[in-house]
This record gives sequence, structure tokens and C-alpha cells, in this order.
Amino acid sequence: MTHLERDFIGYGPTPPDPQWPGGARIAVNIVVNYEEGSEESVPDGDGFTETGLTEGGSGAFTGRDLAAESMFEYGSRVGVWRLFRLLQQASAPATVFACAQALERNPEVARAIVEQDWDVCAHGDRWVRHQTLDEAQERAAIARAHDVISDLCGTPPVGWYCRYSPTERTRALLVEHGGFLYDSDSYADELPYWTTVSGRDHLVLPYSLALNDGKMARGNMATADHFFAYLRDSFDLLYEEGADQPKMMTVGLHCRLMGHPGRAIALRRFLDHVRAHDRVWLCRRADIARHWIATHPPA
Repeated sequence: MTHLERDFIGYGPTPPDPQWPGGARIAVNIVVNYEEGSEESVPDGDGFTETGLTEGGSGAFTGRDLAAESMFEYGSRVGVWRLFRLLQQASAPATVFACAQALERNPEVARAIVEQDWDVCAHGDRWVRHQTLDEAQERAAIARAHDVISDLCGTPPVGWYCRYSPTERTRALLVEHGGFLYDSDSYADELPYWTTVSGRDHLVLPYSLALNDGKMARGNMATADHFFAYLRDSFDLLYEEGADQPKMMTVGLHCRLMGHPGRAIALRRFLDHVRAHDRVWLCRRADIARHWIATHPPA
């Protein structure tokens, strides 16, 4: 099936056994989105201030929004380091969805990623919607993201993830580029799956907006207890189901949201809960991709 055809069946009631390492019932992947400094802004010539996934209260006037700008700055000045510390304290590997321009403006974050041996999934050249780009601009954005991240981290990004949604041509451009093992521009499953793009097999590792701290910015959750309970309950059911049908669980975090102390404590509680179970593969996204390619190659 090609990547633009809709598939309402997927694996159906009998998904494949992923054969996670160690006989794990569940593969847990923590994703830290590093976007700060790559968002659209007046200083960067965009003519407006991005307010997405901030604390709200902005956008009620025209012109430059200095408050929203400073919320993004909090993510790169403070929030990213709090999340990194909590992950390091728990010896938890992570994947960083990184925008190239964000890493350029804070190369110390790139150095920390390398030091922890985490992997990077390219989150675009900038944190912009690709629907606003024409084909040439999108092709250039993909190439620049790949090259800049490769230079800063010493190794190329393994995967790709657009801001929220790709265009109809994004996957074809990724395959044309040839530098990515997978993309995560899907929310359709709890296991990786293969699709066909430009006549080639292409791996998709679905992401999650359900298990994502973006709910806090949208007012769907208010406290760390709410977020932790949701993550814990999701993990517990997946772990139980994993006795027969192991799956993957992706938790998405943002530095300017989860990086605040009253929210970050949810990450600590969740990692403690995960560590209390023995048949868990806490892993990077690149590990899942390589495992799937080796264990479940395209038919």
C-alpha cells in the first residue's frame, strides 16, 4: 500500500510479535522536542510571533509578542536542562526531536545529546508547518535540517518528524533525500509499519499526541498528577496486554511546557513507575527502527 492511501485495517486483531529485546512486553520511548529558537518570530523576519504550545494569554494584539518569545526562551535556557537532568538521573535513554535552527542557537544542547548517546530525529529546519512551504522550500528544509544536525551532533539524524503533519509530498522528498531510516509523521498505530513511497519500502514509527504534554497547553490537563496518572494508566494497560501483544509507547515532551518544575515531576514519577517493572525496553527511537528493520523487514 502506498503512503497516500488510507489504511483502516492495519495489523488487525493479530498484530505481529515485535520480539522486543529481552522478551519485553513494551518498548517505551521518551521524546524531548527541542524547538526553541526555531519558531517563527519578528526578529527572524516572519512578521509575527509564534505562540504555539505556550502558556496562553498572548495573541490578543498585533505586533511582536515579547511574552511569548520569553516563554520559548525559558524552554532553551531552563526547561531543556531540567528534562535532561531527570532523564540522566533515571539512566533513561531518550530521543530528541530537534529543529536544526534551535540547535544552532544553543549548540551546548547538541553536545549534551552526544554525551548522553541519545539519538536525534530531525524536527525540521525550523518549527514551521510544512504546508506553508512549496516543494523547493520543503526539499531545501529537509536537506538543511539533515546537514546542520549532522554537523552539530557528529552523526546524521536517524528519523524525521514534521510539525504536526507532513504534506502529501514529504515522504517522497525524504525517500529522495535518502538520509533517514524512518519518519514519525503518523499517529495510526502502536507498532512500526512499512509503507511504499516512490516505489520503495519506507518505515514509519508512529508518534503520539495522546501521550503528549501538549494537552497541558490546551487546558486538557492542569497538574503533574493528571499527566502522570494518564501516562501510568496507559503504561499499565499496555504492559498487561504485552503478555500476548507487545506494543510501543511514545511519550512526547516539550521543554517550555514539561520543563517547568510543577510539571517535570510527572516525568520523574513516570520513570520510577516504569523502572519498577522488569519486562520493559526503555529505548531510543533509533533502536526501535533498527530492531524493526532487522526483525520485521518489508515483505
